[in-house]
Amino acid sequence: MGFKVRITADNIRPPSTLVATSQWHFQFSPDWPKELFDSQRPTRIHIAMKSRDENGSAESKSDMALVQMLSQEKQMKHRLSWYYAPSFLLLWVVLFYAVVYPLYHRLPDSVLIADESSKPGQFVAERAQRLLYKYDRIGPKVVGSVANEVTTVAFLVEEVENIRAAMRSDLYEVELDVQQPSGAYMHWQMVNMYQGVQNVVVKISSKSSNSSSYLLVNSHFDSKPSSPGSGDDGTMVVVMLEVLRQVAISGTPFEHPIVFLFNGAEENPLEASHGFIKLHKWAANCKALINLEVAGSGGRDLLFQSGPNNPWLIKYYYQNAKHPFATTMAEEIFQSGILPSDTDFRIFRDYGSLPGLDMAQISNGYVYHTIFDNVQAVPIDSLQSSGENALSLVRAFANASEMHNPEDYSEGHAVFFDYLGLFFVYYTETTGIILNCCIAVISLVLVGCSLLRMSRESDASIGQISIWFAIILGLHVLGMILSLGLPLLMAVLFDAGDRSMTYFSNNWLVIGLFIVPAVIGQVLPLTLYYTLKPNENISHPNHIHMSLHAHSVLLSLIAIILTAISLRTPYLCMMSLLFYAGALLINLLSTLHDRGYYWVLIVQVLQLMPFLYFCYLFYTFLLVFFPMLGRFGHGTNPDLLVALICALGTFFALGFVAPLINMFRWPKLALLCLGVVTFIFSMIAVSDVGFPYRAKTSVMRIHFLHVRRIFYEYDGSVSLSDSGYYFDFQDRRLYYPLEDTTVNLTGLVSTASDCDKYLMCGVPCFNHRWCKTRTKSHWLPREQEVAIPGATSLKLLSKTVLESGKVARFEFEISGPPHMSLYIQPLDGVEVEDWSFIRNMLDEPETYSAPYQIFFAYGKDNSPLKFHIDFAKSSADFSTPTFQLGFAASFVSYDYARDAAGLKFISDFPDFAHVMEWPTLYERYIF
Repeated sequence: MGFKVRITADNIRPPSTLVATSQWHFQFSPDWPKELFDSQRPTRIHIAMKSRDENGSAESKSDMALVQMLSQEKQMKHRLSWYYAPSFLLLWVVLFYAVVYPLYHRLPDSVLIADESSKPGQFVAERAQRLLYKYDRIGPKVVGSVANEVTTVAFLVEEVENIRAAMRSDLYEVELDVQQPSGAYMHWQMVNMYQGVQNVVVKISSKSSNSSSYLLVNSHFDSKPSSPGSGDDGTMVVVMLEVLRQVAISGTPFEHPIVFLFNGAEENPLEASHGFIKLHKWAANCKALINLEVAGSGGRDLLFQSGPNNPWLIKYYYQNAKHPFATTMAEEIFQSGILPSDTDFRIFRDYGSLPGLDMAQISNGYVYHTIFDNVQAVPIDSLQSSGENALSLVRAFANASEMHNPEDYSEGHAVFFDYLGLFFVYYTETTGIILNCCIAVISLVLVGCSLLRMSRESDASIGQISIWFAIILGLHVLGMILSLGLPLLMAVLFDAGDRSMTYFSNNWLVIGLFIVPAVIGQVLPLTLYYTLKPNENISHPNHIHMSLHAHSVLLSLIAIILTAISLRTPYLCMMSLLFYAGALLINLLSTLHDRGYYWVLIVQVLQLMPFLYFCYLFYTFLLVFFPMLGRFGHGTNPDLLVALICALGTFFALGFVAPLINMFRWPKLALLCLGVVTFIFSMIAVSDVGFPYRAKTSVMRIHFLHVRRIFYEYDGSVSLSDSGYYFDFQDRRLYYPLEDTTVNLTGLVSTASDCDKYLMCGVPCFNHRWCKTRTKSHWLPREQEVAIPGATSLKLLSKTVLESGKVARFEFEISGPPHMSLYIQPLDGVEVEDWSFIRNMLDEPETYSAPYQIFFAYGKDNSPLKFHIDFAKSSADFSTPTFQLGFAASFVSYDYARDAAGLKFISDFPDFAHVMEWPTLYERYIF
């Protein structure tokens, strides 16, 4: 009986070369065509042999098995040596630290005052820094405090007058207005009322222009308690002052007037910007906005919001930003609401329909809203970077023709991003849709051409190739799921063991904890497939090529789907596909596609650009989120978010790189070594190295109030009178890191059990964020009564039953410190019919429900607040209890002293903890 044996001889040398095993010797004829021996092509030779035993003895079957083993051995020999795999992986790590890291942290050299004469018209960072020293020395600037309402306003007015004195009075006119608006708006789930907060508003205009379209430039000068606010937002305050100065002394007039708004109540939140855009005399003329913020201290300023619509704004950023740093992905993430931050940009957008740019410095977010946000934490070069950007953009917008009628250019969004800070790319959303879909389709066509070429170069049909590719595509999808799942599993395991946020101070831990598992997950299914079920019908290089094709197909599908749901983030897929499709086209047009692993060189060279960009982009997100997780709240596992960012970054950056691990011999050994790396990093993470907090540099945020509680019943009797500390812990670890330290938390209990007994769970939640988490807050009783450092008053002025007989009006007056809150809870059978506050809560019952929170703050004007509430009662009997009213008076600033027991308690906290606290009186009444 005869049979055929197929021997894969990928590297047969020219004629007369001998191929041998211990059992068989084959001599290739010198007469065979030389084309068969192309060393770069898989040559398949069919050799007919007769079995030694016509009955098919075991001996003949054994001989055939030996020949098949020879084929597998040849396949293995065609992989690169295993010891090249570590070098291959380390190459990409080196590229990150050699290219991405230095470019990300690059800042321009600062301009000194001594250099000003040789660099006319340039932003002078040294002068801005001197102003920042003055600003810093004022200390914390809480709304309603002397520091904010008197000292800082005087500082700003003085500096504006100094600029006016140096101004080219023949070219420009400067107007100064100190506004004290009062108003209200809905801020998430609370009515946000303000009275007499302050804005220092400066308008500079060219005498040669009569334009009525103004450019608005905004920053805020108030700060959080305990923080001098030199980063947030003192940096941008002094940047605006220097920009104003450079504009005022310039010999080149501009067309549109510029309004510089130094607003005095952003942290309250966002009250002064609302007061300006709704009430100021210049607000209606403002046509575009540049909002300058800081979410840390130092570094470059990220453009993270634009528009809405108005793609011409991005065009001007592209043309004029000296140090571009922006991404559409950041805009979509921020506007999704997952970040615990908000800016004045939203107020100008929602209440003034004002389009603009929202930019913020994002480095060193660990000092944000802490005592360490001081002038020493602000590098002078970062002032230069932000100043050069702001100055160039102000000059450009002040001469923009679009400013006359921005609504004529308002249609559509823009897709934008910078490439490592070297250059900026932008195009319209429509162009993005076309690019995403076209490049995805082209990539799919090129993959199809490649598979067809593979079938022609082997004995396999296109149908067989398609089936094998479908298997590889399925395994690649499984790899993507694992690359997401394994890091998320690590996050769940560490959180279950109370070891979340181990990377908080030592960020490099995420490499082993999340990035390496993502690589393992991405490669593992294909590695097992290639190892356990080899396919001898096509060459191993083609197998590897198919795995990259699978990633290309997956990216194409993702790009098309995300584009279809109107997201702009699919530009990431488009960028990756563009360079892979380019490499594939080059390989197809040349002979490299069919010559072993030579196609890898073209693919990897062209993947350098997307690899560097994806590392840069996701490194940015990690640096933003790492410190932010210290104030992310304790209801969500923050490791899940970091793991997801790492997994997505790995998927995009290494999607066309990681599968090449299978080029090398013993790929399972490489994956095992990566597993060992994860194990080592895990052991480090659970040691003292993984303790999240460090003194001064990356502190644990502790927010608590010294609370005096008095709960009055309907008859005026007191049902509860006590004192304690009300904690709103800011991160996942709650109070556990404070155990075994010098602070005594004995008796600390959750407020959840009080939510059914007391209004607002028995605690005076400060604003909407505090109230949102009140069921997860904690209460620590204290023996000494909290000394309230100021006078407060809540008076029932009158109670009147209206004509219908079923509605009663209650009129009140409150007075006290600059921050007060009301909590209104109608009893059963009672509804709020009307009140003197804005009616949003009453008009939208599907959105808002009792208890209703009214937040009231004042700046310069401390007049008592009078208000009324109308209650409708089905029984029409107003001689019985109708509603509960909570009144909280918060003495936030350091104008109010803390008592001795409170100061002692503060001093007991360890040095790795930063405390933000103040005394609060909380009274509950039943009327």
